[in-house]
Amino acid sequence: MIPFLDLKSIQLAQRDELAAAFERVLESGWYILGAEVTQFEQEYADYCGARHAVGVANGLDALSLALRAMGIGPGDEVIVPSNTYIATWLAVSHAGATPVPVEPDARTCNLDPTRIEAAITPHTRAIMPVHLYGQPADMQAILEIARHHHLRVLEDGAQAHGARVRGERLGAHGDAVAWSFYPGKNLGALGDGGAVTTNDPELASRLRELRNYGSKRKYHNEVIGYNSRLDELQAALLRVKLPQLDAANRRRTHIAQRYLSAFAGLGLTLPHVPDFAEPAWHLFVVQHPRRDALAARLAELGVATMIHYPVAPHLQPAYATLGLGAGSFPISEAMHARVLSLPIGPTQGDDATDQVIAAVQRAVAELA
Repeated sequence: MIPFLDLKSIQLAQRDELAAAFERVLESGWYILGAEVTQFEQEYADYCGARHAVGVANGLDALSLALRAMGIGPGDEVIVPSNTYIATWLAVSHAGATPVPVEPDARTCNLDPTRIEAAITPHTRAIMPVHLYGQPADMQAILEIARHHHLRVLEDGAQAHGARVRGERLGAHGDAVAWSFYPGKNLGALGDGGAVTTNDPELASRLRELRNYGSKRKYHNEVIGYNSRLDELQAALLRVKLPQLDAANRRRTHIAQRYLSAFAGLGLTLPHVPDFAEPAWHLFVVQHPRRDALAARLAELGVATMIHYPVAPHLQPAYATLGLGAGSFPISEAMHARVLSLPIGPTQGDDATDQVIAAVQRAVAELA
């Protein structure tokens, strides 16, 4: 079986360096908000081309704390994609605001800028584009709309570490970018972790305060804060992995280019990459009208797949109170019924890629 993502091989490729980082933290005697976090924050900010990075406990906290640091809360509305992982919506809810979904571009699966203005109301405070599957959203168009309407822009970069828009890495196009370091991400820790990058020093300062019980100085609490801190061990491990991120992304890109070439004209809807985008290829997502049958046949042929994501956020029981039933967002709903993610990872060899290609070609032909 070709695994969807071989996390073990990814970690073991840097086993000695990761072990040395663990020993360094163990010997330091300092395990929360110490030198490793400080150094990783600087290194990651530099990598992203941002002035500041603030480490937090996970990607959801990165989103929700960034919204709170922007002053967004009850009574406010935040525009979100209808096609995304539910964490994007949850962050808005955790901040006390209301998510307002907008349909994606059918080609890129990302938030469609041409549909945003119709969703703006007097209560709208921010736009939250998601760089879904590692594919950058159209930030130029989104930022023009945001500036015209005096809205904040918080990017969800959880799947897009190292991706570029018009030659510049994601990290500071909008007001802030929220990142996840969940183990399966392109830059993954060995546990949960997250960060926010920004060029705004006041926003960074508020984030540092909010993540640490609302405190700038120990035992002095200026605001009602949270306990959401990237720990020293995960920061040390991420420091080992960060220098290898570009090489890992190049490997993902190599596999993606092979897939795009091999599957052209096959009968699958393939990822569309706009001219302005350099994806990180966190996921390689195809669409097929008989998605479930295709996934089952690929499993029989020894290829593991995943569905990102089977149920749109507006159809989840968690958001039933919004009253957005089936048919509310037909473009997103069609995607969620058709999408299938194929194996793609930095340690996936050419032989494994050959097997995936052969299996997909066979399975699609059988289902035609």
